[in-house]
Amino acid sequence: MSLTNLDQPLFDGAGASKRDLVDYLDAVSDRAVAALRDRPLSVIRVRAGQDPFMQKNVPKYAPPFVRTVTVWAESSKREVSYALCDDRPTLLWFANQRAVEYHPALMRAGEPGHQTHLVLDLDPPEGDAFGMAVRAAHLVRQALSDAGLAGAVKTSGAKGVHVFVPLAAADIWDVAAATRAVAARAERLDPALATTAFIREDRGGKVFLDSTRAGGATVVAAYSPRVRPGVPVSFPVAWDDLDRVSPSDFTVHTAAGLLGDGDPWTELMPEPQELPSDLVEEGHTIPIARVQAMHEGKRRARARRT
Repeated sequence: MSLTNLDQPLFDGAGASKRDLVDYLDAVSDRAVAALRDRPLSVIRVRAGQDPFMQKNVPKYAPPFVRTVTVWAESSKREVSYALCDDRPTLLWFANQRAVEYHPALMRAGEPGHQTHLVLDLDPPEGDAFGMAVRAAHLVRQALSDAGLAGAVKTSGAKGVHVFVPLAAADIWDVAAATRAVAARAERLDPALATTAFIREDRGGKVFLDSTRAGGATVVAAYSPRVRPGVPVSFPVAWDDLDRVSPSDFTVHTAAGLLGDGDPWTELMPEPQELPSDLVEEGHTIPIARVQAMHEGKRRARARRT
């Protein structure tokens, strides 16, 4: 496989070239692949003069060493052929395709009913609000601890934080319910800081505890770059260090050197855990955020027309 156009800028405002992307992903390939292996993969690619776009279907020109899996997409009522990024050649092929972001499924290929992690995406309001996301992450950690659970945390690579809780075998609907319950419990710990309001205008400048990363959702992988100025990287952080870092600390220029030979995402991740029944039961009483927001949006639209 030949690598092409390596000295071109990665995208406007990146402060990095395609070579920087390839070199970074090559340097962290073993750790990146560990986070991606066996998971249907969506990527965000950038082409010169075009807006970034998400690619799910593997293009027909993909080389034969790129493994794929076919998944039925209920939303679009069609089959999608996803790549499985199981090795370094596949990762570097994607890098050569200018795939900057890597968004794996929360379920492994061949195990469509088993979500491997409970995930909360903590999204602070606009502006320099990473510190708020960190404070909200500590609320989530407390809510998890109160439920007898433990998770690992990473920067999102944008302005937020991701909390992952590894799970033993669990029904995807129960995982979704438990995620809603953890978010609700964290919100109750400090409702002045955190909110589960799905509709943006209802958040009131608070950190959104996004509990919708379940089922067929994806989350950007640990070690994935992001299409942001400076090309930051989603980077694992020890809980005790979270208050001392900034998203800009971790970029395609710096992240590999900070890792050394380590793999903190694996090292900091607790063992898989069973979901407490009371957490699942509470979650099943909480409406699904997207559905509730859709109905509320329609109600507000009707109210404006009358």
